[in-house]
Amino acid sequence: MTEASLSSQPIKTGTTLSKLKTREQVTGYLFVLPAFVIILVFGLFPIGYSFYMSLFNWRVTKGAFIGDANYMLIFGSWTNFLITVAGIALIIASFWLWNDAFKSVSQRQQIAKILAAIVFIVGGVIFVTGWGQMFETGNQSFLKSLIITLYYALGTVPAEVILGMILAFMLYQDIIGKDVFRMIYFLPYVTPSVTSAVVFQIIFSLRETSIANVVLGWFGISPQKWRFEPRPLLNLLGLNLSGFLAGPSLALVTIMLYGIWSFVGYNSVIFLAGLGNIPKETYEAAEIDGATKVQMFRHITMPLLSPTTFYLTLIGFIGTFKAFNHIFVLWTPSARDTVVTASVLIFDNFYKANQYGVATAQAIVLFMVILGLTLAQNKLMGERVFYG
Repeated sequence: MTEASLSSQPIKTGTTLSKLKTREQVTGYLFVLPAFVIILVFGLFPIGYSFYMSLFNWRVTKGAFIGDANYMLIFGSWTNFLITVAGIALIIASFWLWNDAFKSVSQRQQIAKILAAIVFIVGGVIFVTGWGQMFETGNQSFLKSLIITLYYALGTVPAEVILGMILAFMLYQDIIGKDVFRMIYFLPYVTPSVTSAVVFQIIFSLRETSIANVVLGWFGISPQKWRFEPRPLLNLLGLNLSGFLAGPSLALVTIMLYGIWSFVGYNSVIFLAGLGNIPKETYEAAEIDGATKVQMFRHITMPLLSPTTFYLTLIGFIGTFKAFNHIFVLWTPSARDTVVTASVLIFDNFYKANQYGVATAQAIVLFMVILGLTLAQNKLMGERVFYG
C-alpha cells in the first residue's frame, strides 16, 4: 500500500479516544475494587445486617418479625423521637442564623442574632420536652447511657486537644531531650489499653494507701472512693445539683483521666506534624515585630493548626462514643450505671442478656447519633478552618 493511499484513509480518532477512556475507567475501577470489597464486607454489610436483626425478636436464634418494636422500646413512640429531632433541628438552625443569616447585610445582623436566640430557646424547650417524654416511656437505661457517653466525650476530647496542642508547641521548641519527651508522651497511646487500665485500677483504688489517695493526703484532702464512687463530682464539691446539671460521677471522672492520659500523646504527635508545615519565616517575622511566645501561639500557631484541630476533634468525638475496652475494665458494680456508656450497655445486652434484636437496635441508634454529630461538627467547625 502506497503512502498516498494510507494518507487518504480517515483516522478514527473518536473511536480510539472512546476506547482509551473506557480502558482508563475500567482500570480505575479495578484499582478501587479491593478496597470497596473490604469496606462492603467488613463495614456496610455488618451495618445492614444489624438493621435486619433489629427488626426481629432475636434471642440467640432468629425469632418472629416485630418491625420497629425494638426501636419503640428505646423511644417510647415515634412522636417522642420526632419531637426530639425537631428540637435538635431548631438548635442547629439557630446556629446557622447566628453565624450566616443576613451576613451580607450589616444592618440586619442584630435582627438575625435576636431571631437566632429565639429559635435556640424554642428548640431547647422542644428538645427537652421530647427527651423527657422519651425518658419516661422509653428505655431509660439506654437513654441514660447516651448521657453518660456525652459526659465522657465532653470531659475528654477538649482536654486532649488543648493539652496536645500545648505539649506539641513546647516540644517543637529547641529544648534538650525533646525526642525523649516525645517518645514518653506517645507511649500511653501504644500501650495495650487493658494492661494500662489495670494499672489505673491500682492507682485509683479506694484504699487509703493507693497512690491517688496518698497524693490527695499531701494537700489535706480526705481519701476518695474514685472508681467506686457513684455520686456526681459536683455534689462531692458541695454543689447540690441534680439531673443532667449534676455532671459525671467521680467514677466516670476517673475513667476520663485515663482517656486523657492515653490520647494526649497521640494528639501531640499529630500537632507536631502540623507545626512542621508552618513556615518558620512566619514566626521570624512576628519575632522581629516584637511578638511574644504567647502572642505567636495565639495568633499564628492556633489559626494555622485549625485543620489539625478540626481533624483531632472529629475523630476524638467518634472515638469516645465508641470507647469500650478501658471503660469495661475500670467499671465496678459499686459505681452502678454512672459509668455505663452506650457501647458497654450494648455489649451487655448482646453477650450477657442475649437480646440480639434489642442490642442491634441500640447499636443502630448509636450509629445514627455518631453520624449526626459528625455531620454537625463538619458543618459548624469545617467552615471555620483556616487552610492558609
